[in-house]
Amino acid sequence: MDATPARIAPAMPPFPPDIQRPIDLIMPPGVPPLVLFTTLARDPRLFGKFFAASLLDRGHLTLRQRELVIHRTTALCGSEYEWGVHVRGFAAKAGLDAAQLASTVHGTATDACWSDEDRVLIRLCDALHRNCDVDDTLWAELSARFSEPACIELLMLAGFYRTVAYLTNGLRLPLETMAARFPAAA
Repeated sequence: MDATPARIAPAMPPFPPDIQRPIDLIMPPGVPPLVLFTTLARDPRLFGKFFAASLLDRGHLTLRQRELVIHRTTALCGSEYEWGVHVRGFAAKAGLDAAQLASTVHGTATDACWSDEDRVLIRLCDALHRNCDVDDTLWAELSARFSEPACIELLMLAGFYRTVAYLTNGLRLPLETMAARFPAAA
């Protein structure tokens, strides 16, 4: 765990029901809540707004598509905290292997580990991170592969996890002990 203290101390249990319920829904039984959640729990309004924006439900994307966007976006933003939490919780279920996980941190859309669909998603994350926009050529590729609602969800997902990266980085949250760490550059 990172030795740098968080800028804002997390709230401590017991939590009021309006905070405990969402935590219980997202955390596996017996696993303590993430520091991100307990830090946000210091303010019920902000906690509620954060959980209301969650896109971890079954939407217009597959688990793999969703996690690829989350992994790439959080890696581009340097949020080892959130990247590692998602690797631990979802990478295996999403079918992301070690080479792909390393590429989300250090690679490019042209890496051999990616399918054509994966490459479009990586390029989307890169474009949004770099320009906060999607050029017409990339949009045409996206819309040829994804429905309009899925395209909107992709934009919202990348934006939400950029916000999560702002929170985890800006608050200097200590890395979760059970989470993965960024791989070393090759």
